[in-house]
Amino acid sequence: MPELPEVEAVRRRLEPAMARARFDRVLLRRGDLRGPFPRRFAARLAGDTALAVRRRAKYLLVPLSSGETLLMHLGMSGSFRVDRRSVEGAPGRHDHVEFRMSSGAVVTFNDPRRFGMMDLVTAGALATHPVLSTLGPEPLSPEFGAAALAAACRGRKIPLKVALLDQRVVAGLGNIYAAEALHVARLSPERQASTIATPSGAPRESARRLVAAIKQVLTEAIDRQSKHVYRSSRFRVYDREAERCRRGLCGGTIARRTQAGRSTFFCPRCQR
Repeated sequence: MPELPEVEAVRRRLEPAMARARFDRVLLRRGDLRGPFPRRFAARLAGDTALAVRRRAKYLLVPLSSGETLLMHLGMSGSFRVDRRSVEGAPGRHDHVEFRMSSGAVVTFNDPRRFGMMDLVTAGALATHPVLSTLGPEPLSPEFGAAALAAACRGRKIPLKVALLDQRVVAGLGNIYAAEALHVARLSPERQASTIATPSGAPRESARRLVAAIKQVLTEAIDRQSKHVYRSSRFRVYDREAERCRRGLCGGTIARRTQAGRSTFFCPRCQR
């Protein structure tokens, strides 16, 4: 499943092709993805201008000149390809949606497993849309700080890693980068979430370290994704079970545990 840095890299790739461009034509090669396309999806988009390409958590949002918003999710296997009309080729087997833009770009959505999603949200309904209404603060925004994280974790008797995957706590943080951030912050994924807050909900020093680490690993990952650097070469702990910890002088060995059905990787020696 693509995580926030991958989705942000996609947003940056789509923005020059779509932002301030008109949808000249929309082609659907099937009637659904994860669910059916909205009623008259292609007709409602055709002739509209994309005002911007934005991201909220792991969702892409394209506000339109009509007042509606095109809401998209990559699912497990979805990807976008941007071609120029002069060099486009024959559609691929899993090319399900094609946006022909007035910028001269052809934006194609390919999704072999069809877990992606596209919706058109009417004006004023975006904040109450089911997939957006319960999201917490964006991790790279000023709103996400130690005070916000501590307040969200106050009194929670669940593992800290599990709390970080709760999208109401922080929007868009996924399994890989939660593990990476905990390693940077030297915090065990197994410690109780409430330990980063005082009984009154004020942030402890561990909350400040964790927020800084989340922002650091996400910023680094977005930079790598934007430069098309193979991501696994940069992981500190994720998918490195039984390898030596990469923190200098630690000497620990990366362990794996299962938490909430997901694999967690961490160093038992330096993460407390």
